[in-house]
Amino acid sequence: MIKQELNSGWQFTEAGTTDWLAATVPGCVHTDLLANDKIEDPFYRLNERKLQWIDKKDWTYKTTLSADADLLKRDRIALDFKGLDTYADVSINGQPVISTDNMFREYLVDVKPFLKEGDNELEITFRSPINEGVKKYDAYPYEVPASGNDLAEIGEVEGAKRVSVFTRKAGYHFGWDWGPRLVTSGIWRPVFLKAWDEARINDLQIVQHQVEKEKATFSAVVEIDVEQEKSAVISIMNEGEELAKSDFQLVPGTSLYKLAFEIANPKLWWTNGLGEQPLYNITAKLDIDDQTTELSHRIGIRTLELVRDKDEKGTSFYFKLNGVPVFMKGANYIPNDIFPSRVSHEMYKNVVNTAKTSNMNMLRVWGGGIYENDEFYDLCDEAGILIWQDFMFACAMFPGDQEFLDNVKAEAEDNVKRLRNHPSIGLWCGNNEILAAWYDWGWKKDEEAKSQENADKIFKAYQDIFHEILPAAVEKYDPQRAYWSSSPSSGTGIPADLVNGDEHYWGVWWGKDPFKNYATHIARFMSEYGFQSFPELKTVKQYATPEDYDILSEVMKSHQRSSIGNETIEYYLLQDYKKPKDFESFLYVNHVLQAEGIKFALEGHRRAMPYCMGSLYWQINDCWPVASWSSTDYYQRWKALQYYVKKGFEPILVSPFTEEGQLKVAVVNDELRDIPADLKLKVIDFSGKVIWEETKSVTVDANSSTIFYDVNEAEFLKGKDSKNQLLVTELYEGDQRLSSNVFYFRPVKELNLPKPAVVSSVQVVDGGFEITLKSDELAKNLFLTIGDEDGFFSDNYFDLLPGEEVKINLKTKISKEKLDEVLTIQTLDQTF
Repeated sequence: MIKQELNSGWQFTEAGTTDWLAATVPGCVHTDLLANDKIEDPFYRLNERKLQWIDKKDWTYKTTLSADADLLKRDRIALDFKGLDTYADVSINGQPVISTDNMFREYLVDVKPFLKEGDNELEITFRSPINEGVKKYDAYPYEVPASGNDLAEIGEVEGAKRVSVFTRKAGYHFGWDWGPRLVTSGIWRPVFLKAWDEARINDLQIVQHQVEKEKATFSAVVEIDVEQEKSAVISIMNEGEELAKSDFQLVPGTSLYKLAFEIANPKLWWTNGLGEQPLYNITAKLDIDDQTTELSHRIGIRTLELVRDKDEKGTSFYFKLNGVPVFMKGANYIPNDIFPSRVSHEMYKNVVNTAKTSNMNMLRVWGGGIYENDEFYDLCDEAGILIWQDFMFACAMFPGDQEFLDNVKAEAEDNVKRLRNHPSIGLWCGNNEILAAWYDWGWKKDEEAKSQENADKIFKAYQDIFHEILPAAVEKYDPQRAYWSSSPSSGTGIPADLVNGDEHYWGVWWGKDPFKNYATHIARFMSEYGFQSFPELKTVKQYATPEDYDILSEVMKSHQRSSIGNETIEYYLLQDYKKPKDFESFLYVNHVLQAEGIKFALEGHRRAMPYCMGSLYWQINDCWPVASWSSTDYYQRWKALQYYVKKGFEPILVSPFTEEGQLKVAVVNDELRDIPADLKLKVIDFSGKVIWEETKSVTVDANSSTIFYDVNEAEFLKGKDSKNQLLVTELYEGDQRLSSNVFYFRPVKELNLPKPAVVSSVQVVDGGFEITLKSDELAKNLFLTIGDEDGFFSDNYFDLLPGEEVKINLKTKISKEKLDEVLTIQTLDQTF
């Protein structure tokens, strides 16, 4: 097999013109225009608005393909397009080769008939996704409902037509309530020239059968594309060790060949926090006439099921891994950039490492983005992060014509086959919020009011895609994994109801419900909920100027896509905090507000296990610098929320809370062992004086949530000063502190926060510094920063209790002298 990536010598121009410029492949027209200084940074201030002309044009890319006599002798020569975005017409030497219309599909196309010896011109013209969408929109017999996330007004689309639903392309490119509208075209994934003789392994599927302590049994299903009937030997190897070998008579065309094999004493793959992630590199080797071709996939050995059992309250919804029910702790994940070809390996590594170090075991790849690159899933395999994988459909109904349905079917086949061997893939989900939109957002009612016949057709298209085509693809190509038709829902076609399935709870935020509702509005699996914050000032400086530093400025409003955004942040902030004195203080208090709000949620969800068995907040990352629900911003800087999540998702959590006038303390234990422990409770004042204390010996059962303390709050507070005191809760196993948490009896704005004197000392260590902190009085939400320098603090935004010594590690490349100059320590009392 000859395999050559075509990533050099590319040029591009607006179609029909001859102003050729250098292009980067993989890439897109926006990044190429940017690299050639033809446009300004789309993220800076209001530049996005000036770039809406780009998606109305057609763009042509070309390069030269060299073919020698040796190459041309091969039986087969093909171009393998891993991703063309989206309406692409491909030609070689002026001869049309293929036309494509799906960003999410891969296209392998025979090109031998089009090649000549020497140089060949490969040209790809990308037709405007907007112009193509408008044509389809106008030709369609009725309007297909789509949410306001398609920002057609900003996009200056004629008649503000929401055309995104007609194009199989990343929905978030058309805008979202956290993203810009930058509708791309281009060669977004690699292109390879491939040549081979006789036969080629197209695909390798590893099907797991039985897993026992002594051995695990499998089938290797090898898909082979054969020129003519041949005798061949297929072997299955693991790191050089032969596991199976068989003679086959290969038949012309594409066929499947199956071999059984086993692995002795299998090491099981576990999620992060429960065990290791051993991976096996399985290779299929094809020998024909002394020629060998091979294909490898990495697998993890594990059993996983989505358990949907009837119980006294409804139907369970939880994942059982290797026989153990596992509470899923994690977040929703969107693409790391509006231009996905720009996402580096380092960025993928950072986001997966953030999930792992934050004690997560699941990420949900959300349905308005992309089916991610292989390297993302590889990293999740290694980190023990399960993936809830949406198909790419979100917040819109879709057309139901045969051409569209066939396109969806092919897209599902491509992506299920590509990803199915990853142990990290945990669930295939049909769509994001479409069932909810139909029944709960009023779409069904609105469409029926317009035309019952069209409403029926709209929902028929929904059923065809999500109840027929996608589950059939999973059943055919990845039958060992569960399929869930829509998130949130209670079952196929059944709206969410809190007792039978998963839930997206947006009463906090959209409904202005108080944070405390997070602890009571709980379903069997909480797959979305969230609260917004702006990024920190260092990030704001990268897209705005000081004249923009006001949440109601034009630039700040443009980098805030929620229709109720900045006003809602302020509304919630003033419930619990005094008004911050300036813009920088507002950003900091907003971070703390977001973190404290989500703390309510994820602790409430974990306390509710085993009724609730999952908590995935919205969202871990951003695709541009913006005010959003993210816990890390576009530059992957941790907000306060990420630090709170890391603590809130620790395997053992002590969680104080109030419920119906009672003060309670629960302990959640995700570990698979019972823990004999001491629960230590104390009330201290803001100067550190102990007002009250109690210690209880407890046994915390494996994989459980238990309330160990329960008193009447009013009785408890008698003789105590709720404005000047707090509750400290700690869980000890022997001398080791397993978990600690604090609880305030009033909103922060009602507390008499002291003005602490925080003392710090700095020691040089490998990779940065260790900072030791101590305070004479409560230092609420202590925030360390090093100005505009780069660095990462091991903890931040935490409450430093009086008399307690805390050591923080700072990873940075700056010098000690520079650190002394830029290190600042902020506490909440300074912001008002």
